[in-house]
Amino acid sequence: MQEKNNKLKHTNMMKNSILIAFLFIFIGINAQERIKVDGVAVVVGKNIVLDSDIDKFKKELQQRIEGKIDITDCEILEEIMTQKLLAHHAVIDSIEVSEAEVNSEVERNIAYFGQQLGSIDAVVEYYGFSDEEDLRKELYTIQNEQLLIQRERASITEKIDVTPEEVRTYFKNLEKENSLPEFSAEIELAQIVKTLKPTEEETNRVFEKLNSIKKDIEEGYSFRLKALINSDDPAVSGNGAGAGGKYTITRESNFIKEFKEVAFSLDEGEISEPFESGFGFHIIQVEKVKGQERDVRHILIQPKITQEELDASKAELAKVREQVINGEITFEDAVLKYSDDIETRSNKGLILNPQTNDTRFDLTRMDPNLYSKVSSLKAGEITEPFFDEIRGGAKMHKIILLKSKNETHTANFTQDYEKIQQLTLQKKQEETVDKWAKNKIEDTYIKINKDFKKCEFKNNWKKE
Repeated sequence: MQEKNNKLKHTNMMKNSILIAFLFIFIGINAQERIKVDGVAVVVGKNIVLDSDIDKFKKELQQRIEGKIDITDCEILEEIMTQKLLAHHAVIDSIEVSEAEVNSEVERNIAYFGQQLGSIDAVVEYYGFSDEEDLRKELYTIQNEQLLIQRERASITEKIDVTPEEVRTYFKNLEKENSLPEFSAEIELAQIVKTLKPTEEETNRVFEKLNSIKKDIEEGYSFRLKALINSDDPAVSGNGAGAGGKYTITRESNFIKEFKEVAFSLDEGEISEPFESGFGFHIIQVEKVKGQERDVRHILIQPKITQEELDASKAELAKVREQVINGEITFEDAVLKYSDDIETRSNKGLILNPQTNDTRFDLTRMDPNLYSKVSSLKAGEITEPFFDEIRGGAKMHKIILLKSKNETHTANFTQDYEKIQQLTLQKKQEETVDKWAKNKIEDTYIKINKDFKKCEFKNNWKKE
């Protein structure tokens, strides 16, 4: 019985982490489902939680955790109520978020969803929105609330810290209760990158073409038609953002630096000179200035890379790989000598995990494309050269070294100290938010539908 209770404690902690993570992703994502007649599960302050919120979240959660943890509707509802309580009191506490901040998060989310599903139009269709504007409005509402929640939570937990002794005590308690977590296999990767650069002749050809297009537009030709005919931006022929080369942007929009700098240096109606970015070469026209927003059109032309240039780049990296394998040069020295990637070149080629900002990658959470390249490697082995094209548009060949690998294992205090420290901090923060919630529940209007009155909550949401 004791062992069962201990496992339950650890499972509950895992549940809580998963619930919080997914609430920031999923709640409210489908505008069409929210429009239909729906039952109200609870009201917290001025915030309503619908039955469909719980159902949608549960379905998404079950898909993602593949049934590994059993989470009840009541547990989901309690975490949602806590989030709504935070949102309600963020307004009372006069916590503010700017329109620009919200728009930036909206752009980031749209870029992410677009990358996952292939295009913005696919996102609109998949989630059942009527058009891109409908999607953006819904995301704006969601992100505005989530930023308020994050800031209210941060204001509650900002002074929370943990000492090494607290970390050790937390670990010992888990050990004593036989509930140490299992950590997935992790790897460290290092890379050598050779960027494919167009010839001077090809660059000049692109500049001349863009200057010719600019001249035609200044003489009365339609920018939109020129974009449809000439632009290499795949969004140009769609119906959403980028259609006909048109985008609405702010300084916080998720666009590359060079694009925004040029766009915000132009007057209304003005067309830029051709300029370069990681995507290729552009011209931009500002159609309209609307406060912090600008409607712009652009034409992108990407220089052509010949098959001969591709083959030569790949062969060069194959030779470098062979030299490393034969012991003629270390991988670290080869990085300094051959790699074109500035970020990893100064760090012995080590690749940072964008999700955690450290050098370790959890094999179960890796980008599928990267995983397919390195999953079969042993420590010290190097991939064959392969072609890659990053979001910024840059084309390159890479070789990747699997520098180290830790197999799936039960938590070890020395090896996993940083993770255990983070778990200790999360637990302390959640306890602080729980304590805050207990106090705020007493003076906040809360109404729970009779169907959920039977729930056994951690906190006194029913005020009995």
